[in-house]
Amino acid sequence: MTSRSSLLAGVAAIVLLSSPAFAEDAATGDTSVNNPQTSSAGTGARDDDDAIIVTARRRTETAQEVPLAISVIGGEHIDSTGAFNVGRLQQLTPTLQFYSSNPRNSAANIRGLGAPFGLTNDGIEQGVGVYVDDVYYSRAASSTFDFLDVDRIEVLRGPQGTLYGKNTTAGAINITTRKPTFDFEGTAEVSIGNLGFKQAKAAVSGPVIADKLAARLALSATSRNGTIYNVTSGNYINEQDNLGVRGQLLWEPNEDIDVTLAADFNKQNPECCGTVYVRTGPTQRPLNRQYEALAAAQGYAVVSTNAFDRLTDVDADLNAGNELGGASLRLNWNVGSGTFTSITAWRFWDWKPENDRDFTGLPIVTKSQNPSQQDQYTQEFRYSQSAKNLDFVVGAFAFHQQIDTQGTEQHGPASSRWNISPTNPLSNDPTVLDGLTAINTQQLKNTSLALYGQASWKVTDAFTIQPGVRLNYDKKSGYYDRQVFDGAGVPVLNGQTGARRAAQLAIFSPQSYSPEGSDWNFSYDLTLSYKIAPTVMVYGTYAKTFKSFGINQNGVPNDASGVPALAAQTVRPESVDHFEAGIKTQIWDRKATLNISAFRTDIKDYQANVTNGQFGTVRGYLANAEKVRSQGVEVDFSIRPSERFNAYVNGSYVDATYRKFVDAPCPPELSGGGTGAVIAPPGVTGNSPANCDISGQRLPGVSRWSVSVGAEGNVPANLLGKDGQVYLGVDGNHRTRFSSNPSPSAYTWVSGYNLWNVRFGFRTDAGFDIFGWVRNALDEDYFEQLNVPGGNTGLITGQPGDPRTWGATIRAAF
Repeated sequence: MTSRSSLLAGVAAIVLLSSPAFAEDAATGDTSVNNPQTSSAGTGARDDDDAIIVTARRRTETAQEVPLAISVIGGEHIDSTGAFNVGRLQQLTPTLQFYSSNPRNSAANIRGLGAPFGLTNDGIEQGVGVYVDDVYYSRAASSTFDFLDVDRIEVLRGPQGTLYGKNTTAGAINITTRKPTFDFEGTAEVSIGNLGFKQAKAAVSGPVIADKLAARLALSATSRNGTIYNVTSGNYINEQDNLGVRGQLLWEPNEDIDVTLAADFNKQNPECCGTVYVRTGPTQRPLNRQYEALAAAQGYAVVSTNAFDRLTDVDADLNAGNELGGASLRLNWNVGSGTFTSITAWRFWDWKPENDRDFTGLPIVTKSQNPSQQDQYTQEFRYSQSAKNLDFVVGAFAFHQQIDTQGTEQHGPASSRWNISPTNPLSNDPTVLDGLTAINTQQLKNTSLALYGQASWKVTDAFTIQPGVRLNYDKKSGYYDRQVFDGAGVPVLNGQTGARRAAQLAIFSPQSYSPEGSDWNFSYDLTLSYKIAPTVMVYGTYAKTFKSFGINQNGVPNDASGVPALAAQTVRPESVDHFEAGIKTQIWDRKATLNISAFRTDIKDYQANVTNGQFGTVRGYLANAEKVRSQGVEVDFSIRPSERFNAYVNGSYVDATYRKFVDAPCPPELSGGGTGAVIAPPGVTGNSPANCDISGQRLPGVSRWSVSVGAEGNVPANLLGKDGQVYLGVDGNHRTRFSSNPSPSAYTWVSGYNLWNVRFGFRTDAGFDIFGWVRNALDEDYFEQLNVPGGNTGLITGQPGDPRTWGATIRAAF
C-alpha cells in the first residue's frame, strides 16, 4: 500500500516540478473555478458571462435555467476542500447524506430517501443514481472511491426517472470527468498530511493522430493510516488505501461525430472496517444474558469505554478489499437539428471483505466473510433536440446485472457462554458452538428495460411546460442457500432434536429459497416554470414514480416455530408521489444567487432495511413500511461581489418520518424478551412485542437541520517572482442529531455536530497552487454511525468520524 502510493506521489512530484507552470510564459488558466458561486456550493463549468453550465437535462444550459433543485460543485472546489469522494461531498451539499460502515454497506440518500439505512441488501435498487459520464453505477460501493479527474458534479434532488437511464426516486449524482483535448495539457498534484496521509493525482491529455484522435490519462492514489488503534493486532485500522486509473480516447472524424472510448480501474485494500465500544442499554433479555453479565462471566473488559480514545480490541481479521472498473463507448452524432447519443458500458465489482461481527475482543464470531462479484451491462440510446420553442429528449435504456456471493459465518469458543442461557449447562461447554459454520450462497439476476422522454415547451418567452414519461419493465430472480455445519463438520438440519442441536439451530438454521418476479411500471412528471423577470424564475413539479419490487438476498428471519418466514423473501414496489415548488433568482447584476425549494415526497410500501436481532439475520432483511413522508425546505445562497471574495450558505430543513409502519421490528430496548402478553420495562426480565408500531417516528440517518457555509477571499501577491493571489478559505457544515437505527432507539441517536475546514495558500493564473489545509479544524468528536450488534445484548458500537487532520497540497497545470 505505502510503496505504491509513494511511487505515484514521486512521479507526480517530478511532473509537478518540471511543469511550465513555473515559467513566466505559461498559458493563462481560468481561476474562476476556485470560486464557489452556484445554486448550492462549489463551481461548475462557466460560459463567457460567468454563468454555471450544466448538462443535467441532457443539454447544455445554465444552472439557473434548470427548473429543479440542483447543486453544482466544480472539480477545483472539490479538490481544494478535500471532498475527494461522495462521503466528503455531503459536507458541501446539506441534503445529501452518505453512510458507510464499509464500501459494500454504503448508501447515498437525498432528503432522507434513496437506499434504506443499514447493511446493504443487493435485492433492491438505489434510490439515488450515481452516473459517471452518463454511465450508471448500480452499486453504492463506487461512491467510496476517489473522484478521478472530475470536471464537475451535479447533485439533482428529487425523482429523475424521465430524464436518466435508470429510474431514481430520490435524485441523481451526475459526475462529469474532464475530456480529452486536442491541445496538449496536464495537471499534477501531491498532498501530504498527518496520520501518514499521502495523495497524488496526475492527468495528461493531448492529440494522438493530428486533429482526429485525442487521448487522456488520469491517475490517483490515496493512503492514510487508520484512525482507530486495535490493541489485539497492534495495527491502526480503518485506513485509506485507494488507487485509480482512467483512460479515454476521443475520435472526431468530422464536426458532426465524436466517439469516446473510456476505461477505468479502481482498487482499495485497507484494513477496515472496525468499530469502537460506545455504550450499553438494557434490553428485554434476562439480566444474566445482557452485555455486562455476559462479559463478566468470561472475565472480559472492553479496552476503553470512551469511544474517542479510538481504541478497539476486535479479534477477527478485518479487510475491505474492493476492485471496481469497466469500459464504455459513447457516440454523439449530430443528426438534423438534434443529437443522437449511444452509451454502451460494462462494469464489474469484486468485493473481498473480512469482518468481526460480534464487535468485541472475544472469539464469539470468529469469521464473517461475504465476498461478492458483480457484472453489469448497460445500453442507452438517446435523441435530444433544441429548437426555439421546443426542447425534448427521448431515450431507451437496457440494464442487466448479475451478482454472485459466497458467504462464511463461523462461531468460536466464546460463543456458547455468550449465546446460551447461563441456566443451561451447555453454556459451559465451548464445543457446542465452537466451529459452528454457515455457508451462504447467493445469486441475483436483474434485468431492467425502459423507454423515457421529456419535453420542454416554451409557450411564451416566460412560461414553459415540461412533461415527462417513463415505461419500465423489471425482472429479477434470486437464489439464497444457507447450509449449516457443526464444529465436527456434520450438517445441522432443521427438525433435528437434542439440546445441542437446538442451541445450534438458534444461531444458524438452514434456509433455501429462490425468489423471482417481474413487473411493469408507468411513471410521469410535469413541471411548470415561469420567468417573472430575466433573472427570476418560479417553478412547480409533480412526479408520480416508483422503485421496482425487491427480493431479500441476505436470508429471512425465522418465525415463532423456528421455520424461515418465506413470505418475507420479496418486497412490494414503492409508489412515490412527489411535489416540489421553487424560486431561482439572481440579483446585484448576477453577483448574488438565491434559490429556494420546498418539497414533499410521499411513499407507499417504502422498502426498509430492518433487523430483528437474530444472528441468522444480523445482516438485515427487507420489509415494506406502509407509508413514509419526507418534506422540507432548502435554501441556497451564494455571492461573488468581486474577484477578491465569494461566499455561500446552503441550508435545509427535512422532516422525514414513517407515517405508518405498524409491524416494524422493535428497537433494542424492547427486544430479546419472551412472547407473553406482559411487556416489561427495559432491564427487567420480561417479554417483547412481536412487532412495534413506529408510525410518526423519524427515518434513520436524517438530520432535521443541515447547513453548509463557506467563504474565500484573496489579495494580489508576488511569490518567487510570479504574480498571483494569496487566499484564505473556510468551509463549515452543521447538522442536528439523527437516528442510527431503522427503528428509532434511545440508544442510537447520533448527536449533532459542526465541522470546519480551513485552507490558506498562493495560486497563479497559470495554474500553480500551493496551500495548507486543516479539516475538522476544531477537532470535533462525532460519530458517523452507531451499530446494534445481533444477539439483543444491549451493546452499542460506533464509527467515530475523522479527528482533526492537516497537511499541504501543491498543484500545477501545464
